[in-house]
Amino acid sequence: MDISAAPAIPWRRAPRAVVRAYWAGSTWRSLMHLVTGGVLGTLGGVAIFALVATGIGGLITIVIPIITGGTLLVVNGLLTAMQRSRHTAFLGAEWPEGPFTQPVTFAPRALLALVKNPRTWRQFSYHVIAGIYGFFAAAFAVTAWTTGPAMILAPLIGRDSELRANWILFSTGVAVTIAAPWITRGLAALDGLLARILLGTSRTEALEMRVTDLAASRNSTVDAADAERRRIERDLHDGAQQRLTSLAMNLGIARATLNDLPEDGARAIAEAHEEAKQVLTDLRDLVRGLHPAVLEDRGLDAALSAVAARSPIPVRLKVDMDRRVARDVEAVAYFVVSEALTNVARHSGAEHAAVEVALAERQLRLRIADDGRGGADPQGGTGLQGLADRVRSVDGAFRITSPLGGPTTIEAELPCAS
Repeated sequence: MDISAAPAIPWRRAPRAVVRAYWAGSTWRSLMHLVTGGVLGTLGGVAIFALVATGIGGLITIVIPIITGGTLLVVNGLLTAMQRSRHTAFLGAEWPEGPFTQPVTFAPRALLALVKNPRTWRQFSYHVIAGIYGFFAAAFAVTAWTTGPAMILAPLIGRDSELRANWILFSTGVAVTIAAPWITRGLAALDGLLARILLGTSRTEALEMRVTDLAASRNSTVDAADAERRRIERDLHDGAQQRLTSLAMNLGIARATLNDLPEDGARAIAEAHEEAKQVLTDLRDLVRGLHPAVLEDRGLDAALSAVAARSPIPVRLKVDMDRRVARDVEAVAYFVVSEALTNVARHSGAEHAAVEVALAERQLRLRIADDGRGGADPQGGTGLQGLADRVRSVDGAFRITSPLGGPTTIEAELPCAS
């Protein structure tokens, strides 16, 4: 049997663990954490007690409680910042950046918001607890580190008649000295736990921050995509579309003036001319689908009027807007109406369609209805799911009603600033 391969007995590791505990950085960081916490907690507790006493003593007036209350909120914010910094420096705690870690100001609205926020009272309760716990935890840790070695030296300075008592002190001192690193770490860990609960963010606040970050990320993505679409539209309009227009014109001139060409040559020019015109039409439709220039220049009413005029079925359009809305909302509204009317023409068998757009307060409401056969299914590959995704990209609401036999109604509500 290979003795070297045998697992180490746990009690054999004990001396090594005890020695390592004394030299571990976490032990001394924990001790510094407790010492600084004792000083900061005591000073903070005294300041809070003084402000509260002053405010209570001045209840017969109005000014003193208001001043002391505002000062108390500011002191609470400063103590929170210093305590968080201490926990980060010595225990490696991490605090999420965001609206929950902004500095406190004397602005009335900011102070009122702090009073209403339960996070403020959690922080305040930590500082009250730290004023007591911080002092006693630091005192207990320092006592463990100092009295343990002193008790070990008791047999060397005691009298022979007190030998038994001295050896009891010696044994107790050894135990306290061995336990000092673990006592220090335990007290620091308990303080860290209290800080995470009371100085940190709750699960609800963390989710709010996450939602805010995701919304900002989504908005930046939507803005970037919209800007890219506008760039591609400009490049196609000013580049390829202009060249195709020139090509179609030259082919038209050649077709009209070159009368002495062989029949095959004349036919080839005519076909090339018609093909160039068709490609130009397709390119114009593509450019219009990316980001129509009329939407950028004249707004949603003019852009939807152009869509209704191009529709192969009659469309009754009503737009009630007294102002323009954000570009991303306008773009979503335009594409929802445009793609919905395309679906009506291709799949519904309708003879008429109606589009209503109304701006009321902070909502842009869209309603597209047709008298077709109905039975539209967002999962059926007709682009309805894409419409819903476009609406959701700006936090809008999308509804479709399409019973068999019709009619089909699509409604969308797009939030926009007032």
